[in-house]
Amino acid sequence: MKKWTRWEDWVAIAAGLAVMVATLFVTPVGASLAMMLVLGALLVVSGIVNLAMPGMVAMEYVQGALGLLLIISPWVGGYASGEYMGAAWMSWICGAIAVIAAALAIRPSMRAHHDAIPH
Repeated sequence: MKKWTRWEDWVAIAAGLAVMVATLFVTPVGASLAMMLVLGALLVVSGIVNLAMPGMVAMEYVQGALGLLLIISPWVGGYASGEYMGAAWMSWICGAIAVIAAALAIRPSMRAHHDAIPH
């Protein structure tokens, strides 16, 4: 598999960037600002690493775990309830997108890893 070509990783990067940019537009509640910035940035970094090294299967799982952390972050960070739910919805949607993208990228990553090992 060629570097920088997997759409799943580009989608994860876009989701991470969307979460980070959303902090400019949604009302900060609880720890939403910090959690969205940190998890969004980590999601972008994991996507870039996955694009640069497409055979690293473990990074796909890291990307999925970051998506799951983004999904649960509204409850952990205290911004899942109240009248300002924009940050929570953004975290839930982008986290779900990251989890789905990571799940779809695992098998191609395994194939790339298998093909990279000389037999």
